[in-house]
Amino acid sequence: LAQRQLVPPGSATVKAIDYSLKRWKELTRFVEDGDVPISNNWVENQIRPIALGRANWLFAGSLRAGKRAAAVMSLLHSARINGHDPYAYLKDVLERLPTHSASRIDELLPHRWTPPEG
Repeated sequence: LAQRQLVPPGSATVKAIDYSLKRWKELTRFVEDGDVPISNNWVENQIRPIALGRANWLFAGSLRAGKRAAAVMSLLHSARINGHDPYAYLKDVLERLPTHSASRIDELLPHRWTPPEG
């Protein structure tokens, strides 16, 4: 607040300081809780491929095709986040699907999936 008074009104620096002051509680949350990361770079890096591809998905062919593509990409990204090789995950799931019970389909979700032994 003291520094804010030293900067000329209307400057870009004042706008940046005001932006920070309006969000001060959120910006300093990590100080009160050690489990809160100081940066969200990890999340930003995880969603970057999706954000970059967004323009390309406008040409998926149809809304239905776009929804299918989004579902598949969500599965593959979830597999990656859960420490699985996306190719191995998808290959195994597609091989299991024809004989896998529909009532146990949740076992094939990335956070519950276990790779085949061997």
